[in-house]
Amino acid sequence: MFFKKKKTDSLNSLNQGNIEKRKLIPAHTDGFIQEMKRLLHNSADLNVKDRPNGVTLIFLDSIIDNKMLHQDILARLQHGESSPDEILKKITVSKVAKYFYIEDAVEMMLKGAVLIHSSGHPCIVSASIGTQENRSLTRPENESQVLGPQIAFNESMATNISLIRRFLTNPNLCNESYSLGKQTNSGVSLLYMKGIADEEMVDRLRERIKNIKVDSILDSSTLVQFIEDNSFAIFPQLLMTERPDRACAWLLNGKMIVLVDGSVQVIGCPQTFIEFFQSMEDESVRWQIATFLRLLRIFSMIVSIFFTAIYVAALTFHYEIIPQTLLIPLGESRSKVPFPPIIEALLLEGMIELLREAGARLPTKVGQTMGIVGGIVVGTAAVDAGFTSNILIIIIAVSALASFTTPNYMMGNVIRVLRFPLILLAGFWGFYGLMIGFCFLLIHLIRLSSLGTPFLAPFYPPRFADWRDSIIRLPIQFTNIRPIQTRPLNRLKYRFNKSKKKE
Repeated sequence: MFFKKKKTDSLNSLNQGNIEKRKLIPAHTDGFIQEMKRLLHNSADLNVKDRPNGVTLIFLDSIIDNKMLHQDILARLQHGESSPDEILKKITVSKVAKYFYIEDAVEMMLKGAVLIHSSGHPCIVSASIGTQENRSLTRPENESQVLGPQIAFNESMATNISLIRRFLTNPNLCNESYSLGKQTNSGVSLLYMKGIADEEMVDRLRERIKNIKVDSILDSSTLVQFIEDNSFAIFPQLLMTERPDRACAWLLNGKMIVLVDGSVQVIGCPQTFIEFFQSMEDESVRWQIATFLRLLRIFSMIVSIFFTAIYVAALTFHYEIIPQTLLIPLGESRSKVPFPPIIEALLLEGMIELLREAGARLPTKVGQTMGIVGGIVVGTAAVDAGFTSNILIIIIAVSALASFTTPNYMMGNVIRVLRFPLILLAGFWGFYGLMIGFCFLLIHLIRLSSLGTPFLAPFYPPRFADWRDSIIRLPIQFTNIRPIQTRPLNRLKYRFNKSKKKE
């Protein structure tokens, strides 16, 4: 008890010391101006304006709206009393507050506020008139689809939240604001539906955000790596989207979303492995078409990961599984190749990845030309020179095409990387190596979790009620139950009435 009390006393003294370290705003205007110049290192865009009635305005002219400065502030401070309380009554800007500490004044000015100081008063009035430099709303680039809303998030958090509120005009939509990054003070918002989202899960995500102590958070993709369960796993455990309709669908299913100011991607959590292969367009088409597309994506993932490795294992150890009618053309195709199958496959896979990366980094038109022409020219030259066989060119091309069917960019990158260790295992141990690799991936996926929930749900642990909207999608009357994975407080979405007009 003695040590516990001593520790508590030391923490209280430390907190008291931090409070005492905070400097009060000087009552004299000259002292306040000198202190602000010192803290901002005499920044070139620091502007000071004196008014006739003893009021001084200090602001950074590079991040404020000059029109609002003249119309809403300067025009209203021409005459009359200059006390802070009177200034608060005169200014009509929406975000106006009074502060007594110099640290709060600096923080507000860096966020686009004008500081109004009255001589003889140890406080300032802050009026937020920061500029809102946003690009216009555009179509989604990475999640494009034919049906559904054709609008995407942009870099402004205020705009993104307004898009979500446009879809969800519900008072139960909760918005919690945080500031992360010692150097950047980036704005972060946590959104969830009160009465649907599980409070324990919301608390878990809230604590993870609060416990992040870093210098900077510049994008959602950086924040994801801090709040996911296992940062060493190759598989992403949280999804990001640029579509407001998909973010709203997550909220209505009992999930939470996280927005970062300056990022076009919104984080949704928790997520499951199968959701990385679902598209928002699946909800807009007939259930038979949606089921076919989801099965096609799963099949394409398996082909992309294992097709080349199976070729290497069959040619290295297991000739007996190759049909006899295929052995002769296969032997003729490989007769001029001087490398074993594993070296041949790794060289060609590496060449495909080089072409793909070069096409992604070049300008759009040049990149498309580079990918098409480079693939044709290099592939044809490699076959003519005897570095590879025609059949392997076809297999590599099919695997590359199959990897593009994954709707999520992060999961597509994982599929690209997994091919290489499986090719090595197949080249050294054949199908036994492939089974070792497959079992390792399966165990790894079983051990993963997303915000404390199983990553392989609803298949492990088996939750048959959620299978109706997983790999397959049943008709809409059977998808009126929210998934168990998010532990929603209200599982029923709607009641489907089979009312038909009687003639």
